[in-house]
Amino acid sequence: MEVEQLHEFILEATKANEILGSSVIQSLWSGYGSINRYDLEGSDYTSVIVKHVKPDQGAHPRGWNTDLSHQRKLKSYQVELHWYESRNQCSKALYARVPFCLAAKNEDNEVLMVLEDLDASGFERRRSFVNEQEWQACVRWLAAFHAENLNASISGLWETGTYWHLETRPDELERMDDPSLKKAASSIDRKLKDSEFLTLVHGDAKLANFCFSSDGSDVAAVDFQYVGGGCGMKDLAYFVGSCFRDEEAEEMEEEVLAYYFCQMKIFLEKIDNPISLEEIEQDWRPLYRVAWADFHRFMKGWSPGHWKLSDYSERVTREVIESLREGNA
Repeated sequence: MEVEQLHEFILEATKANEILGSSVIQSLWSGYGSINRYDLEGSDYTSVIVKHVKPDQGAHPRGWNTDLSHQRKLKSYQVELHWYESRNQCSKALYARVPFCLAAKNEDNEVLMVLEDLDASGFERRRSFVNEQEWQACVRWLAAFHAENLNASISGLWETGTYWHLETRPDELERMDDPSLKKAASSIDRKLKDSEFLTLVHGDAKLANFCFSSDGSDVAAVDFQYVGGGCGMKDLAYFVGSCFRDEEAEEMEEEVLAYYFCQMKIFLEKIDNPISLEEIEQDWRPLYRVAWADFHRFMKGWSPGHWKLSDYSERVTREVIESLREGNA
């Protein structure tokens, strides 16, 4: 899409008179496009965020520039577009705050999304570490998102959410130098898939994908490329791993789980969902560590020297492997 066409699309979507200027927020992974802020005049929106995907199968930061990787990325942006369009059509009350999508377009693998600027809507803070109020705001968002999407349709989304799920990561599994984990990988994956209660998972619920209100008491989430079906513990374990290191993650485990299920009960009641929180917790709580081991499996193949491959993660994974082995005995 040429610049003039892009500007026309933005003006039509926002009903603005003029684009005053633009700035790059960030480039997309592996050179697949960019996210930009456009300042507007004559619109209800003073600015919007435009996610513009122009695939370029260039150099991957870690060398994973295979055709499989390329196709996975292409699908991820189409999934994100579909998810925003579906979200816009939802008529029920929603408590997990996300940016509103003003317009979207997909032509020849070039994807364009014009999104609400969360900075302008009061979610202007980003955090690289969190205090208690801030991590609770993120966990509360996850509880709301999972509650309002229990048994939701996955049509147009990933059948199994998250960017690391086993079926899309055969190269990383093959590369992994851990025979016992490699052997247990499919059992770990199956344990998560066999959960009695499935929801939509964000799929990349790291701290960097949460936008905070000025006082840190509320959040909105972005980046829905890997939204799809799954057990909510996959998001929760991944989030904890993104903002707490080793000993702290271990120390926080029970507190985070307790807060998550407490908040889920509140949101289930708000949306009049008759599913019992006790039944969900009984099913999901033991899967927290299984979800942790699942991500550890991906990291060991993708980046063997990564700091997230901690003693805690290794110990949890060994415990999960042993538990699965005993369960199959």
